[in-house]
Amino acid sequence: MSFAARTRSRLVLGAVLAVLVLAAACALVGLDLRTLSGFDTRLGTAPQSWTLRSPAATAFFLGVEEAFGTYAMAGYTVVAALLLSLRRHYRAAIWTVAVMVLTSLSTTGLKLAFHRQRPVWQDPVQTLRSYSFPSGHSSSIAAAAGIAIVLVVLLVRRALVQQLVVASAIAIALLVGLDRVFLGVHNPSDVVAGYALGAAWVCVGARWFDPVPAAHETAPELRSPVPTTRALAVVLNPSKVGDIAGFRAMVEGAAAGSGWGVPDWYTTTIEDPGRSMAEQAAISGAELVLVCGGDGTVRTVCAELAGTGISVGIVPAGTGNLLARNIGVPLFLQAAVDVALNGEDRAIDLVALSGDGIAEDEHFMVMAGMGFDAAIMEGANEQFKARVGWLAYVFSALRNLMFPAMRVEISLDDGEWTRHRARTVVVGNVGYLQAGMPLLPDAAIDDGILDVVILHPRRFLSWVPLVFRVLSKGKRTDDTVNRMTGRKVSVRASHDVPRQLDGDPIGLGKELHAVCEHGRLIVRVPR
Repeated sequence: MSFAARTRSRLVLGAVLAVLVLAAACALVGLDLRTLSGFDTRLGTAPQSWTLRSPAATAFFLGVEEAFGTYAMAGYTVVAALLLSLRRHYRAAIWTVAVMVLTSLSTTGLKLAFHRQRPVWQDPVQTLRSYSFPSGHSSSIAAAAGIAIVLVVLLVRRALVQQLVVASAIAIALLVGLDRVFLGVHNPSDVVAGYALGAAWVCVGARWFDPVPAAHETAPELRSPVPTTRALAVVLNPSKVGDIAGFRAMVEGAAAGSGWGVPDWYTTTIEDPGRSMAEQAAISGAELVLVCGGDGTVRTVCAELAGTGISVGIVPAGTGNLLARNIGVPLFLQAAVDVALNGEDRAIDLVALSGDGIAEDEHFMVMAGMGFDAAIMEGANEQFKARVGWLAYVFSALRNLMFPAMRVEISLDDGEWTRHRARTVVVGNVGYLQAGMPLLPDAAIDDGILDVVILHPRRFLSWVPLVFRVLSKGKRTDDTVNRMTGRKVSVRASHDVPRQLDGDPIGLGKELHAVCEHGRLIVRVPR
């Protein structure tokens, strides 16, 4: 969630413990006690001797040393900072670089201060001339592991992904520490001190420089006018938020800090994904409604509030979060809440949808489709999505690559019907899918126009050039990739095929009829 009081107190505790361990190690080394030297020698003799006798072990540990050496760690830091910056996590990027640099500088400073010599062996596996205390490999890998753990907890909601990253980070850190002892180039106490130093900088850095995405603060004169009622409501899908109590506390604290009143809370159910909750929020006089959930919950609440003049703040907590991605709302919950409370209003299009077996008042903001894309949505198991996120769609797409072609007819703005062969037809109000794939690169959510793409790869291998054409945003159209636009789009297939609406399967059918309702919905976007 956020770095609230509970998290900050844990960081302080972690920093204190790490500093105490480091101080104890420094004191023992500074006093030059024979007890410590004897302890280090007893622990390090057997690992060093075993490595010396095993060429395979020697090669392995030398490889580990090289993979996590000074230059390698600097390279990893630069790559991590660039990736975070590309995702607009600028504070996290700055924090990552700062922690690694401070860890490196303080490690060098302690080495020069204590001048501890390397362990001496009769038959050394490797001989190094630099000072031994503390271990630079251990401090840098501890800092890197701590950074990875903090960032994955902050930026990733999938429990399975969090667990895998945490376990991997700890395992790699332990491996690098053992590497120093098995090569005989560091004392065990050097490694422990290095771990403590790296962990201390992670905790201190995160405590004093919050790495979470920055709040979208603006100068007071640029803010929206002070709300006339300050009435706020929140529609929450409880299945999408792990710590509901923490989320409520974060929203209420942010609302109070931004001048809003105590929010009214509404919780969706399986039977009602948000329609009556949004209606009740509007009736109660809410000026701003925050909706926290996946694309389905967002679609339902937005459709209900369209045309009311009530602003909608989107807090993405689902798997796809396509609307949030396309209007620039951050995927980190705290930053999204800040945008909802302090961002600016933007009028976007809503799309009315009809067809055989579709409710009369159905709408969407993102896209609707029939064929291959709908088969992907049907094949993505909900439990699997909860564990691995959008990767569930990748696995489903691979299983459905040879979804059979279908015959379709398309009419734009009540014009003549044209015939096509397709594996999928998508009608979009926005242009980008997950991972930034530009399926409809010219689509704009507020232009009053719908964009259509028809994909028809003839063979299995035809998907490769098709994907390349989509990613390169090529303008050329043919029987493989065909594009068209219109305010009203009608699609009918020769037989029943899977259909989807904003990523949710809506059953088999032959028809989709979409009409763009220009500027019908007001949403909060970053300034």
